[in-house]
Amino acid sequence: MSTPNFDQLLEAGCHFGHMKRKWNPAMAPYIFMERNGIHIIDLYKTQAKLEEAAAALRNIAKGGKKILFVATKKQAKEIIADKAQSVNMPYVIERWPGGMLTNFPTIRKAVKKMTAIDKMTKDGTFDNLSKREKLQITRQRAKLEKNLGSIADLNRLPSALFVVDVCKEHIAVAEANRLGIPVFAIVDTNSDPSNVDFVIPANDDASKSIDLILSTVCESISEGLEERKVEKADEKASAENSDAAPRRERRRVSRKGEGEAEVAETEVAEVAEAAE
Repeated sequence: MSTPNFDQLLEAGCHFGHMKRKWNPAMAPYIFMERNGIHIIDLYKTQAKLEEAAAALRNIAKGGKKILFVATKKQAKEIIADKAQSVNMPYVIERWPGGMLTNFPTIRKAVKKMTAIDKMTKDGTFDNLSKREKLQITRQRAKLEKNLGSIADLNRLPSALFVVDVCKEHIAVAEANRLGIPVFAIVDTNSDPSNVDFVIPANDDASKSIDLILSTVCESISEGLEERKVEKADEKASAENSDAAPRRERRRVSRKGEGEAEVAETEVAEVAEAAE
């Protein structure tokens, strides 16, 4: 994994915070200075925190666990969808459905309803419905796909949450905190970092800043997934070798037994000839 250097972070505009009057005092440790009424984020701390978060996410992915990406603001939607899909992780880019984590079984029921509608379409049940019923079901399916289609493969609670803009996604952060799910987030100068486990201090409004950080994070996740594949392949090869060893031993013992039987038959024959 290659962490962006200072110049790359600067070029992406990661250092621009919010206006001084909108700042959150809890972000003071991550602020370098104030210029023209705007806070400037310390990019050296951004770089260090990004590296720390990426390493943690890599270990989570290596363990075969899911990371849920959340960003409903306009400038982050497409970036989140693209990056999350590249590493096969679930994401939410529409309105956060309240209780998605704390009331997860209900969300799973809605996803199963979407699957049931798809099954109706395939087995021909859908064709036997009236025009009005078809229209209602089609609209319901479209709504479910828009809100929950990106988490259809999330069969259990995620092991981590990655959030862009903790102010806007405060409900998601609160649910994750309540369940003890670690939160990774891009945190701007107007946000409260106290509810975030892995803070990445950076501009959460500029698309270039979001893209650079997400690219680094997803590259690290991808490496973790590759390491998992290699480990599983090694474990499989090791298991096959351990199974093959007893088989080789049984064949050796069998051949040894056959050899001893042949020697015994020869000795009996020689004794019989001597007796004659």
